[in-house]
Amino acid sequence: MAAPETHRLTRQIVIAMLAGIVLGVTLNQLGTGPWLQTFLVDGLLYVIGSVFVSALKMMVVPLVFVSLVVGVTALSDLRVLGRIGAKTLALYLATTAVAVTIALTLAGLVGPGHGFDAGKTEASFGGKEAPPLTQVLIDMVPTNPVAAMAEGDMLQIIVFALLFGVAVTMSGARGKHVLNLFNDLDAVIMHMVEWIMRLAPYGVFALITRTFASQGLDILLPLAAYFLTLTAALAIQLFVTYPLLLRLLASHNPVTSLKKIRDPAAFAFSTASSGATIPVTLHTVEYKMGVKNSVASFSIPLGATINMDGTAMMQGVATVFIANVYGIDLSLTDYLLVVLTATLASIGTAAIPAVGLVTLTMVLGQVGLPVEGIALIIGVDRLLDMMRTTVNVAGDCAVSCIVAKSEHAFDQAVFDDPDAGSVEAATRHPIPASPAA
Repeated sequence: MAAPETHRLTRQIVIAMLAGIVLGVTLNQLGTGPWLQTFLVDGLLYVIGSVFVSALKMMVVPLVFVSLVVGVTALSDLRVLGRIGAKTLALYLATTAVAVTIALTLAGLVGPGHGFDAGKTEASFGGKEAPPLTQVLIDMVPTNPVAAMAEGDMLQIIVFALLFGVAVTMSGARGKHVLNLFNDLDAVIMHMVEWIMRLAPYGVFALITRTFASQGLDILLPLAAYFLTLTAALAIQLFVTYPLLLRLLASHNPVTSLKKIRDPAAFAFSTASSGATIPVTLHTVEYKMGVKNSVASFSIPLGATINMDGTAMMQGVATVFIANVYGIDLSLTDYLLVVLTATLASIGTAAIPAVGLVTLTMVLGQVGLPVEGIALIIGVDRLLDMMRTTVNVAGDCAVSCIVAKSEHAFDQAVFDDPDAGSVEAATRHPIPASPAA
């Protein structure tokens, strides 16, 4: 019997990733030459990868807005929305605190940075000042919702969608007409997402090949201890922390959970963008993991905006690495301060580009370390960014499942079905329409 379509696509994406790594490293080692660099690396691969990422980003705003409105209106009791929001936010903060604690502990045991010559780097870094938390809270409310959608400001879009969904729910018969339109739009947008996912192997191959053709593996050697320490910390969070939380709080099979998140993990690794991966993540948690739209439509966009477990781990390991390079001893108070700052910064700098490096400047400043030390790790940050984005997205999936389970908004049959997400499974586990429709 032929493999289900969803399994075939996942297999194709994994093969594309491996092939891209092999080809990229080969091109980097052999040298691309002017022609290959211009027409292949910076030409064909750049165009295919950029178009693929743009197509994903194209779907983010309409998908988040429409799906969140549908999800909010599916809640008969609006108090449930507040409870879901509180649980989701608390879990995101808790997993971030656990992540940075693991990173600091592992970095303290390994001691990356000892014997590293800071004088060998010619790189420089200018830190961008992060806005205060008060300004972030003010900026969450859009003065112009259309502008927020045009700029892709996810927190503002979430706030407007929540308010719009509540208004639709409270508008009686007229609101039902609007909801019918949004239910239809949701189905149409999901079809568009599926089209883009079919192109994923080609986009992933182009992105991965170009990254490794430019970066290569030689750049890892001077920073091997830092790179391997952070990689190990990310692996612990992905393969130990999340499965353990899912087992304890949602009674999920850890192996099944890891298998289910393969697609969003691959997308996150290739694009290094939680935001661009939202369409795939949302599709996965709903149609493959069994999370109802009322929870997934809120937790996934919010997680892509504020949940930065992988980034927090980078900040923890980088702090220890930079302290060791400059011969500065950190006290227990400093370590606690790093945990607190990195956790709160996951919300406080949610809307800033290059958020990992921005929040790292905040963390370093809190413990009195030189911001210039960031220049030492910039060279390997691209590869690590791909891995920590994968962890961020996996955390979004885990928290969504836990919250859904606690709210009885979880379909166990979908989660247990290995073919969930395929056309065949859709006929066995159809997503029920909103009761308000």
